[in-house]
Amino acid sequence: MKRVIEYKTFEDDVITSANQDYKLKKNFRWVHINPIWHLLSFIIYLLLLIVAFIYKLVRRISYKNRRVLKGTYFIYGNHTSQFGDILNPFLICFPRRPYIICSPANLGIPIIGKILPLAGAIPIPDDIHDMLKFKKYIKYKIMKGCPIVIYPEAHIWPWYTGIREFTNVSFHYPSELNKRVYSMTTTYKKSKIFKKPNIDVYIDGPFIKNEEYNKKDNAEKFRLEVSNKMKVRSKLSNYSYITYKKKD
Repeated sequence: MKRVIEYKTFEDDVITSANQDYKLKKNFRWVHINPIWHLLSFIIYLLLLIVAFIYKLVRRISYKNRRVLKGTYFIYGNHTSQFGDILNPFLICFPRRPYIICSPANLGIPIIGKILPLAGAIPIPDDIHDMLKFKKYIKYKIMKGCPIVIYPEAHIWPWYTGIREFTNVSFHYPSELNKRVYSMTTTYKKSKIFKKPNIDVYIDGPFIKNEEYNKKDNAEKFRLEVSNKMKVRSKLSNYSYITYKKKD
């Protein structure tokens, strides 16, 4: 029998971490100049590439249309895998190193949470002053040519085959920085052998800023383009490993 998850709204957290209410510490460091920190970060990046490749083989993941990725860009994906959404971007964006925007709750996970910034996680802060540093850090990384990966649905819904509605908040970054936007849609196909489905990840774009639009209108333009493309690609899923049911 399939597992059934009930939800009230698309904002529900169906998966919670060990320290869900974790908040960034006041002394959280965004930019590091310590060479040892950078060495450890590079080693973790190499290890993650290896782990991502093994995960790709074990989970039977195929990347479609990866060749369209060019230039410096933001990439937006549907949020349906605890491990895949962390690991897939490392292979999809290779040889560029991706940085993934995440909830600060992830940093509260014992042991693993402390490693995440070294791995390339960019936590979203609550404090307004940290938010300014957060935005500067995103600009710093994107200007260095690093892809920025964002999951605008915010909450992980494992194996979910639809596309949840999301706001244009995270699309202001490429609008302000005049960078390309791509969508990354994870789909699930029934396997003839295994219980869990095969996984195809489709890359689409680029979506380009309209010079005649203001920043707000471009952010909405990007949101609509990414959402619409994801919805089209999501129809390629033909198997639901988990059934999601809205509560009455």
